[in-house]
Amino acid sequence: MTTTRLALAALRAHRPAFAGTAVAALFASAVMSASTTMLWATSGVRTEGVGDMALVLLIGSIYMSIFVVVSTMGTAVTQQHRELALVRAVGARSGQVRRAVAAQALAASVPAALLGCAGGCALARVWFDGMVEHGLIPAGTAFSLTWLAVPLSVGVTAVTSTLAAVLSVLRFSLLRPARALEEAATGRRTLGLVRTPLGLAAVAGGVALSVLLSRGPADKAGQGAFLVLILFCVGTGLLGPRIIGPAAWLVSALVGRFGSSARLAMLNIRTQPRRFAAAVVPLVLVVGFGLTKIGVRTTAEHRTGSAGARGEVWLDYFGTGLYAGFAAIAAANTLAMISFERRRDVALLRVVGSRRRQVRAMAAWEAAMVALTSLLLGTAIALATLAPLLDAAFGSPLPYLPWPVAASIAAGTLLLTLLATGLPVRSVLRSRAVHVLQAA
Repeated sequence: MTTTRLALAALRAHRPAFAGTAVAALFASAVMSASTTMLWATSGVRTEGVGDMALVLLIGSIYMSIFVVVSTMGTAVTQQHRELALVRAVGARSGQVRRAVAAQALAASVPAALLGCAGGCALARVWFDGMVEHGLIPAGTAFSLTWLAVPLSVGVTAVTSTLAAVLSVLRFSLLRPARALEEAATGRRTLGLVRTPLGLAAVAGGVALSVLLSRGPADKAGQGAFLVLILFCVGTGLLGPRIIGPAAWLVSALVGRFGSSARLAMLNIRTQPRRFAAAVVPLVLVVGFGLTKIGVRTTAEHRTGSAGARGEVWLDYFGTGLYAGFAAIAAANTLAMISFERRRDVALLRVVGSRRRQVRAMAAWEAAMVALTSLLLGTAIALATLAPLLDAAFGSPLPYLPWPVAASIAAGTLLLTLLATGLPVRSVLRSRAVHVLQAA
């Protein structure tokens, strides 16, 4: 009963955070369900390469779902460290805290994942029809659903959410109550003994594989490029503030010259590196993945006059749009979670005399810093991923990206961060600051 009461209390107190985890679970389940259904629907198709493409898309969807769900769930758990420290101080055992967090994860993820399966089936039908239209599947091939999509999608989502929640709170739950309260107030500065070496190993593996692929044939480089991208994204996610920090300092130093609101935004970002990293990592995935997949096609068209077979190009862009859209939703979701959780900070600024336009300007500058840092790191990851592929195929590691495409990616990233950060702040500003402080 104690575990249930703790879980329910946290769900009520942190509605935006757990709504965010539910949204992440829903879209993760939808993408995995669609990919599983497509693999099943194309399993009997004799067209060369369709089955392999479906399998790659399924593996990619599982990876991205795990990446996004872990990031979102970890953010949600971190936001309730203060409450968890307080319940430990009044006598709750560490095991009760962990079970309560696991119950929260299941309550938020399982219903959302089931709903996502239904959306995934509809998405798979659109996907299938597009493959028929572009000649990847023979006309007249019957589309069929599979029940395997449900246990796979719900299982991966629920297990990933629960493990992410438990691991996020494991070390914290073992701290003495006084130390836990101190860390909840100041935040944790170190990354941990396991996370750091794993992150370094992922980045080193990405670099080593990139160099190895650049010395091999073009087809091998093309097959390995996706793995390079995964390794770099995993390394960025694990190392978080250690990689994002230097880029954030550079960006914030430039932005901090534009008035008091920009300087306040700069200080917020520099004093909250973990919060900032949680906002940047999903966007890095969007930018890195999008630039990599688009850069391959635009460079090929620039060098040879053709981006490839029409059907292959359509499938590549459809998959890119699907994954980038999913990651963009996750990024906006994480930014909104963080902004809603900061409603007390926003109310305090209003109490000490800041005007609404100053607070909105500060939030806009923070969003701009998040977008610029994400673009910087995402571009670096894309260049490192593309280098061996392009060098093997065309003799040069440099991609060609038309400026309208680059400008659209940059503008889209900035718009996403501005909306995801600004809308929650505007919502808080509509309430009286005293009421917000009392509720928080």
